[in-house]
Amino acid sequence: MKEKPVTTELAREHGLSLGEYGTVLEILGRTPSLTELGIFSVMWSEHCSYKSSRIHLRKFPTKGPRVLQGPGENAGVVDIGGGLAVVFKMESHNHPSFIEPYQGAATGVGGILRDVFTMGARPIASLNSLRFGRPDHPRTRYLVSGVVSGIAGYGNCIGVPTVGGEVSFDECYDGNILVNAFTLGVVRHERIWLGTAAGVGNPVVYVGSKTGRDGIHGATMASGEFDEKSEEKRPTVQVGDPFTEKLLLEACLELMRTDAIVGIQDMGAAGLTSSSFEMASRGGTGFLMDLDRVPQREEGMTPYELMLSESQERMLIVAKKGREGEVREIFEKWDLDVSVIGEVTGDGIGRVRWRGKTVAEIPIAALTDKAPVYDRPAERPEGQDALQRLDPAGLPAPSDLGETWVRLMGGPELSDRKWVYRQYDHMIRTNTLVLPGSDAAVVRVKGTRKGIALSVDCNSRYCHLDPFVGGMIAVCEAARNVACSGAEPIGLSDCLNFGNPEKPEVMWQFRSAIEGMAKACEVLDVPVVSGNVSFYNETMGKGIHPTPAVAMVGLLEDASKRRVQWFSSVGDLILLAGADRLGVHLGGSLYLKEVHGRVAGTPPPVDPAHEKRLQEFLREAASADLVASAHDLAEGGFACALAESCISGPGGAMGARVRNPFPEATRPDFAMFSECQGAVLLSCAPPKRDPLLDLARRFRITMRELGVVGGEHVDIEGLARVAAAELRTAWSEGFAAALGLEG
Repeated sequence: MKEKPVTTELAREHGLSLGEYGTVLEILGRTPSLTELGIFSVMWSEHCSYKSSRIHLRKFPTKGPRVLQGPGENAGVVDIGGGLAVVFKMESHNHPSFIEPYQGAATGVGGILRDVFTMGARPIASLNSLRFGRPDHPRTRYLVSGVVSGIAGYGNCIGVPTVGGEVSFDECYDGNILVNAFTLGVVRHERIWLGTAAGVGNPVVYVGSKTGRDGIHGATMASGEFDEKSEEKRPTVQVGDPFTEKLLLEACLELMRTDAIVGIQDMGAAGLTSSSFEMASRGGTGFLMDLDRVPQREEGMTPYELMLSESQERMLIVAKKGREGEVREIFEKWDLDVSVIGEVTGDGIGRVRWRGKTVAEIPIAALTDKAPVYDRPAERPEGQDALQRLDPAGLPAPSDLGETWVRLMGGPELSDRKWVYRQYDHMIRTNTLVLPGSDAAVVRVKGTRKGIALSVDCNSRYCHLDPFVGGMIAVCEAARNVACSGAEPIGLSDCLNFGNPEKPEVMWQFRSAIEGMAKACEVLDVPVVSGNVSFYNETMGKGIHPTPAVAMVGLLEDASKRRVQWFSSVGDLILLAGADRLGVHLGGSLYLKEVHGRVAGTPPPVDPAHEKRLQEFLREAASADLVASAHDLAEGGFACALAESCISGPGGAMGARVRNPFPEATRPDFAMFSECQGAVLLSCAPPKRDPLLDLARRFRITMRELGVVGGEHVDIEGLARVAAAELRTAWSEGFAAALGLEG
């Protein structure tokens, strides 16, 4: 079969600009082969090269006393003491999941699992952050069902619990959903493996599933926006097999207990291309690869297809010379394909052969060092000032605050996600200590007293209104949720979901959000150790709200000190920590959107220095057994946080009677539903009140004693009184009802 001639037009079809194609010609000194063009196109795609984001990502703090491996590897690694470390990362699978929701979500889970176990860690917990369009949009129910089924189908089969996450709805996601997957694993320090190719003459070994045509150009698909022909991209969505992934996981971990290998890498985006070139780049080496030795499940595959396929459940290994037999023995025992497909060379060239001919010969350093890096124009959108204008006094007051309260609790944003997480096996491996539904999930580190707290957060309305403040809030809230569980935030991974970076207003959003996140990370002393950028989340020119999702990891030295968000004992006192943070802050609030149909104003102010003191206070209060529960005030304001503390526990609804927390508010609805940052609702046994207040004074945290747990109603004196059972019914049934789902 004759290879298609490479032209400037073909290069443009592959996503390369004229300038980028000119650089390719300069590097090679000739016209590239079709296979070489494919390699450059995927390696220089936005998804793989970070060409529009790299200069901004450098603003993140990435180092710290616990950081063993920061960004640049398959996942971040953070020390948790006792010779153990956690390995974690979050990745996006947005574009594939919109086109084919089940397989797109399933392979997103599979890919992030491989990123973690390729570092030598056994995965113990997964999270996800999901964004869909309006609940009544004709495709939303189909997409929600497919994505949740895909996550459940893959995670449950491989035996890794999905312990938490977030699900949000907004019309900005009607044409471009977000599926962000996170996994965390545990590893001993001496068993951490990196994706590097070193040792001239060492064999390059392919292991896992056979290569097919699924997923070809998945990386470049994720580097472009959707149009009316997006459905035609269905063949570029990968197909996953969780049972094979389970075998691959066990085989890799068994191999890593030997000293037979030098490096190992997942074949993720861009498949064999990215794994081989990235490993050689890290090792400062080259390679010679023979594609005739690649296990194939389809006939007649071309070198272009073999190099760019994103078939799942595959890994690339650099073994020690003479140890190939041990590698083969282990993978054949697990009934997986294994083939020596090449060797490491010392000349810094990536050579690919097929049927006796060289089909690609690329200087690896040039491919990486000369990859384009753009400082794209960034401009504040013209309409941003108008968007931020809001006069709360002009909003009509609800006639029935109790009815409004019930409506918010039963709405798609706050209602119980049990329809989602009951499909996930969140108890497999028996490590899960705090189940989905609290501010943070907590999992046990087996064989120790330690626990790991996990939370993922982002309020995209805040980021839409002010991306700098919204970015700060995403980090602060994720850290606050982990602290509410009693844990110390020790590191984060992010998924930065934005629109088209070629638009100056999108780059302004991106730059501003990163600067806000970086400021919060620096003050909180939390490093960014891994992450992902997903651009081109647009359909027909309409972009999503900026959505920088933050997955926060926290450490509990003693997991028995963990705390949950719900009240548990009648007679416990209810207090508000950070009471001075309350104010009339309706900008971007859930109340403004759901009741008044507007997204406007500015987000509530956030002070990272206050957040740091608050979080230290929360950890000490939990460690000293001074609090029974802790729940941060977020969407829906004080009233909705109080309701969640009353009704979200496993024991059913509990009542509470409290004073108005914000008597200075000019209207009752403002007191109930204004949102703030840096306030936490606490409950404690009466004898713990005085030592708790003493501790708060030590950390300069303003406390307000509000009331007591008990009774059949949730009563905010002088504002609203609703039966706890009514709130729980609305909350527990609202999600399925909003989407027209069964159960």
